[in-house]
Amino acid sequence: MKLTIDTDLKTLVCESAGGREELPLYSDRAFDLIAEQWVKVGWNQRYSYTFSWFGRPIIQLPEDMVRTQEVIHRVQPDVILETGVAHGGSLIFYASLCKALGKGRVIGIDIEIRPHNRQAIEGHPLASFITLIEGSSTAPETVSRAKSLIKPGEKVLVLLDSNHTRQHVLDELAAYHDLVTPGSYLVATDGIMKDLSDVPRGQADWVRDNPTQAAIEFAARHPEFVIEQPAWPFNESGLTRNLTHWPGAWLRRR
Repeated sequence: MKLTIDTDLKTLVCESAGGREELPLYSDRAFDLIAEQWVKVGWNQRYSYTFSWFGRPIIQLPEDMVRTQEVIHRVQPDVILETGVAHGGSLIFYASLCKALGKGRVIGIDIEIRPHNRQAIEGHPLASFITLIEGSSTAPETVSRAKSLIKPGEKVLVLLDSNHTRQHVLDELAAYHDLVTPGSYLVATDGIMKDLSDVPRGQADWVRDNPTQAAIEFAARHPEFVIEQPAWPFNESGLTRNLTHWPGAWLRRR
């Protein structure tokens, strides 16, 4: 695909195998085309590695965090479980929302929680909202420990953000899906990989080996879940598509 932006004429021309399309530069369609490339270039240039939340690196696209906040506000989960801890920024983000809502707590799972990250998370003012579990997210003992921390009747939201291979995500989906309560979500993050096989930091096999593919296969086997991008609670634009690193990620339990 070739995009040509003319700021003098205020046009965008898109040329692809499907033909040639000339658009007003200031149009919803032009925005979608430009945004798609912006997200890819931003991922390659590590744009998401420039943000923190309450003092901890978060390594997420800000739009995904704001959209997740919208879902958390609507679902009002008692427990937010996330696989993949890294620097702890996402856990702190969720914990801050729990505090603001006056309900909820966070469970973070990682195969390795580095000492300096553990120290920073456990010493954070929001640490009382967070429980850390160190171990493989798919190991039976890890899954069992996580499930033991959830009380009967609690509303649970699960986000998978550890190893992003198709098989690992499938294994995590199998391990944690029964925790997700009706109306809540199981989120297979970072499916953007499927669109990054052609960027310098990408890999060719990501076309098939990615979280979105895992989510599609899981949903086909589990009709109680549907892949559904959460609706925006506010929209005074003509836009409908997210700028996201998480395409096809949101599995809603019916």
